[in-house]
Amino acid sequence: MDIYAKLIRPLLFVLPPERAQKLAEVALRVNHPWKALRPYLNSDNERLHVDMGGISVPNPIGLAAGYDKDCVMVDALSNFGFGYIVAGTVVAEPRQGNPRPRIVRNPSEGSLVNSLGFPSHGLEAVYDRLKRNSVGNKRGGGRGGPLLASISGLSIEEFSSCYQRLQPLIAGIELNISSPNTEGIRMFQEPERLEDLLSALKPLKEKPLFLKLPPYFDERQRSRAMELVDLCLRYGVEGVTVANTRPVEEARLAIGRGGLSGRPLFPDMLRMVREIRRHAGDGLIINACGGISSGEDALKALQAGANTVQLFTGFIYGGPGLIRKINKHILRYMEQEGLSSVKALPREQSDQPSES
Repeated sequence: MDIYAKLIRPLLFVLPPERAQKLAEVALRVNHPWKALRPYLNSDNERLHVDMGGISVPNPIGLAAGYDKDCVMVDALSNFGFGYIVAGTVVAEPRQGNPRPRIVRNPSEGSLVNSLGFPSHGLEAVYDRLKRNSVGNKRGGGRGGPLLASISGLSIEEFSSCYQRLQPLIAGIELNISSPNTEGIRMFQEPERLEDLLSALKPLKEKPLFLKLPPYFDERQRSRAMELVDLCLRYGVEGVTVANTRPVEEARLAIGRGGLSGRPLFPDMLRMVREIRRHAGDGLIINACGGISSGEDALKALQAGANTVQLFTGFIYGGPGLIRKINKHILRYMEQEGLSSVKALPREQSDQPSES
C-alpha cells in the first residue's frame, strides 16, 4: 500500500497548502528519523548515473527549486533518493514574499498555482545554515546526491553577491530569471540584460552554472528563448532548466495571479525540450521541469532530449516513494532495450526540421 497516497497526503490536503508545507518542513528539519527510510527509497544502480555538466549525480531525478527555499530540509530530503537537490530560490536580503493566500491546489488535474514571490530568510541565513550543517560539496556518497542552489536578484549586484557567497558550499548554481511572481527579475529575460549578467558572473565562475528558462508559447517568445540559449552556449553556461511555471490568472490568490505547476505543463515542457535540444545540439545540459509525475513522464522527457528531470508538484502529490518508482521504470526500460546508461537512451525521432 502507498501510505503517502492513502493516508499522509489526504491528511496534509485537509490543511491550507502553506500550512501543510510548514508541517512537512517541521518534520523534515530533523534528519535522523528519515535515514531509516533510505534503503527503501534509493535506487543505487550505476546505470542511472548521469554527468550533469561536470556534476556527478547518481540518478537523473532532481528536486526542483522551490521546495526547500532556505536549506532547512536538505539533509532529510537527501534520504529520499533524489539524484540531486536544487535548494532555494535564495535572494540577497530577507523577503516576506507576496500576501496570503499565495498557493492553491487543483487536485483533479494534479496542479498548484503559487504567487509566493520569493519569501526567503536571506542569503546570510542560508549561508550560515549550509556552512554549519556541512552540506554542499561534502554531501554525496552515502548522503545522497549533490546540492545545487537557485539564486535570484533584482540587480546584477544581488545575483553576484549570492553567487560568490554560496558557490564554495555547493555543487552548482541555477539562475532564476523566470519567476512570474517577482516583477524585477524578468528584465534578465531580455537578451541584452542576460548578457550583462552572464558577463559579470563569468570571472567569478568556479562551479557548473544553469539557467532556468521561462516557458514560451508563440514564435516571438520562442525566438527570444533561443537567444537566451545561445547566450548560455557563448558564456559557458553548462545547462538550462526547462522551464519555470506558467503565468495564469487565479482569483483565489491574494494578488489574483500566479504560476501554474504540475501535470498541465507536461505537453509544453516536452515541446520546449525537443526544440531547445534541436537548437543547441548536444553541447548543453537540459533539465526537464514541468508536469513530471510518473516514470513514463520522466522517460518521455529524457527521450525528448533532457539529461535529467526535476520534480516539484509531482513530489507533493506523489510523495517520497515517487523517486524510486521513476528510477525503477527507467531501469526496466533500459534492461528491456539492453542499454547500459541513461545517456544511451534513444532520442525520439521527429519529422520536424532542425533549426539553424
